[in-house]
Amino acid sequence: MTRTLTFVGSRWTPLVIWHLLDGAKRYGQLRQLLPGISPKTLADRLQALETQGLLTRTVYPEKPPRVEYALTVRGQALGEILNSVARWAEEEEDTGAGEPPRS
Repeated sequence: MTRTLTFVGSRWTPLVIWHLLDGAKRYGQLRQLLPGISPKTLADRLQALETQGLLTRTVYPEKPPRVEYALTVRGQALGEILNSVARWAEEEEDTGAGEPPRS
């Protein structure tokens, strides 16, 4: 569990992975899909995921340069975990049990 959380435990990382599950995205596309994330945070998360071998960064030799981010096979494997979490959240929402207890 601890090892998995080191990969996806930060606030924005699961959402970055989630949006890359359906294919490669450019930086600007990810910014639009993740309202509220700062440019620095997104850049940091993408760099960390690349360092961990969970995504690839492809630079196309165009003017201006085009950069795309895509999950590796290893990164795509995290999709199963995220899909499980999403299913659990939907079930909790449907039962109304997802509300925190009142003090």
